[in-house]
Amino acid sequence: MEVPKKIQTFKALNDEKKLVNKSKHFLLELYRCDYEKLNDESFLRCMLSNAAKLANATVLNLISNKFEPQGVTTIALLAESHISIHTWPEAYYSAVDIFTCGQNMKPEISCKYLIQALMAKEHLLRIIDRNPPSEVYS
Repeated sequence: MEVPKKIQTFKALNDEKKLVNKSKHFLLELYRCDYEKLNDESFLRCMLSNAAKLANATVLNLISNKFEPQGVTTIALLAESHISIHTWPEAYYSAVDIFTCGQNMKPEISCKYLIQALMAKEHLLRIIDRNPPSEVYS
């Protein structure tokens, strides 16, 4: 049996390719949410659109799918990246993903709005700094 080659997951960059920390990735988990809202495709589409606008983002496209017997996935494609939500009404739970590019978008405002709109009684927010090379923001 051949031993698999080790995959290099991080490559050191030379001084010319400095990393910039201008992108953030917000992972928001919402617990004990309102069942009806989590299962309402139209409501979730409007909610994501509002969340994007409140965060100073530009919505380019909005797609969604309602699952049977319950659950919805909605994705807002933004000029600044994306916001997505996946819901499990039967568990009163939703997972939100907000990826931002640049400094103008305010994802914190979106998070507060989504927590309130879905009436989440508990939430967990993780923020990941993304580090694209400086050429991305040139």
